[in-house]
Amino acid sequence: MALRTSAFPNWFVAAIHAIGWVLIVPCFWFLDRFIASWKSTTLEKSLPLEVFFSLILFFILFLIACPFAFIGFLLWAPLQACRRPFSYHRETKIPEKESNFKLTEKTSFGFATANLCLLPDSVARFNNLGHTQRRATAIGQRIAHGVHRPQIRIIVESPSSCGTLSPSVSILSEGNSPTTPLNSNQNSNQQDRPRALLSRGHSSDDNIIWEMSSLFPTNLDVICLEEVFDKRAAQKLITALKPVFGHILYDVGVYACQPPCKCSTFKFFNSGLFVASRFPVLQAQFHFFPNSRGEDALAAKGLLATKLLIGKNERQKDVVGFFNCTHLHAPEGEGVIRCIQLDMVTKWIADFQAANTVPDEDVVFDVLCGDFNFDNCSPDDTLEQNHSLFEMYIDPCRAGPGKEKPWVSGTLLEQPTLYEEDVNSPDSLQRTLGDEKLRKQYISPPVPAAGQPLVYPENGQPWIGRRIDYILYRQSSLSKHYKTEIEEVHFITHLAGLIDHIPVSVRLGIKKDVEDTENIEE
Repeated sequence: MALRTSAFPNWFVAAIHAIGWVLIVPCFWFLDRFIASWKSTTLEKSLPLEVFFSLILFFILFLIACPFAFIGFLLWAPLQACRRPFSYHRETKIPEKESNFKLTEKTSFGFATANLCLLPDSVARFNNLGHTQRRATAIGQRIAHGVHRPQIRIIVESPSSCGTLSPSVSILSEGNSPTTPLNSNQNSNQQDRPRALLSRGHSSDDNIIWEMSSLFPTNLDVICLEEVFDKRAAQKLITALKPVFGHILYDVGVYACQPPCKCSTFKFFNSGLFVASRFPVLQAQFHFFPNSRGEDALAAKGLLATKLLIGKNERQKDVVGFFNCTHLHAPEGEGVIRCIQLDMVTKWIADFQAANTVPDEDVVFDVLCGDFNFDNCSPDDTLEQNHSLFEMYIDPCRAGPGKEKPWVSGTLLEQPTLYEEDVNSPDSLQRTLGDEKLRKQYISPPVPAAGQPLVYPENGQPWIGRRIDYILYRQSSLSKHYKTEIEEVHFITHLAGLIDHIPVSVRLGIKKDVEDTENIEE
C-alpha cells in the first residue's frame, strides 16, 4: 500500500496549516535578508553604503510583518501535533522502476549521499555559502544530469586492468553532451562538461573499484541528501529530480515544541533529510534525537527509516530493500552525544524492520547512510570510531577503527577556500583530490584529542583528511539466500563550488545463492 502524499490527515488541516505558513513567510524572509545583508561570503564584495540601507530597509519590513507572523504562528504551531513528520512526492508521469527480480541473476543498486547546506541564505553564509535558491536549482540539475546521462562502457587493456569498467565519467562529444547551468561563482570556461577519467583504481585487497569522479554515477537508485532545511530549496530539488526519481520524501522532521507542550525543545528547522528514490516507498518512519544541544537543538535531526518496493521475484513475492539515513550531532568534542545517537539509530532501525518485515518477502539490501559528523582518522573521534554500529554494518572505506583504506578521500572541505581555483569546479576539485599536497590545503584535517598534539598521518600512510559522510550496508538482515558485495565507491566532485562536502556513492552488488534457492523450492 502506497503512502499518502500529504503530511496531514485531511485537506482542511492542510489548508489551515498553509494559511498560517503564508502569514509567517514574509517576516521570516525579511529577517533572513536583514542578516544576509551584512554577512557576505568570501566571493562577494559589498559596499558599506549598500549594506547600511539594506539593513534599514529589511529591519523596517521585518517589524511591519511581525504582527501577521504572530497570527500565522498561532495557526501553524498547534497543527504540528497532527502532522506526519514527512511529505511524499510520487511522480506519475514516469514509469516505476519495479520489475521481476530473477533468482539466478546478479544485479546491483546505486546509492549516494550528500550534505547540501541548503539552509536559509543568511545561515548558510556562516558556512561561506550563499544564494540558497540558486544553489538548490543548480544542484538538482547537476544531479539529474549526472544520473540520467548515457552510460558508456570502456574496455581497459593493460596488465593492471580490472576488466570492463562502467565509469561514472562518460566520454561524450560536446555536441551530444547535455549542459548544466553554470554555477554563478564560476567562469564560463569552467562549464560542467564530461571529461575522460582522471582518478580511478582497483583495490585488489577487497575487489572494489574506486573513483574520484567529476560527475554523479549513472543509474543511481536512491539518494539521501542532508541539510535541505529550506522549504523553497526543497521544492526546487523536487522539480529537478522528479523526472529521474519518481518517489521523494521531503520536509522530513518535526517542528515547534517537541514533545508537544515542552517549549524548552522548540524546533525551528526540520531534520534536513531528503530522500529521492526510483522505487516506491512502502513504509517510512522518522525519529528525532532528543539529546541534541546548542545550535543543533534548533533542528529536528534524527533517523529516517524507509522500506522500498524493488519488484517481484519469480514466485511473485515482494522484493524489498531497507534504506536508512541520518544526520548526527555536529559540534566537535561531543562524541558522547553522537554515541548515544548511534545507539538510538541502531534501536530504531531494528524496531522498524521488525515491525515492517513480512515473512514471505525477499529483503535484498539494508543500507544506512548520511552525515555522521565524525571521521575515522581524528583522535577526537575515537569513541565513535569504536561504536558497535560498525560491527552490525560494513563501511567499505574503513580498514579498522581509526584507519582508512589508502584509496579513500576526505569529504569535508575547508570552508574559507571553497571558491579558490583548485576546488571551485568539478574538474579542478577532481584533480585536487588526486594530489596529496593539494588535498592537505582544501580537505579538513583530523581533529586532535583535547590537550594532545596531532600526529597524522602515520609513517607510510597517505594524507586523507576527514571523511564524515558514510554509506554502510549489512548482510545479516537480508533474506538468507542473498549475498552482497561492494562493486564501486565514488567520491564525487560534481557539486564543487555549490556545497562544502564531497558527495559519496556506492554500487552494491546483489547475488542470489542458486543452491539455497533450489533447496527452498524443493
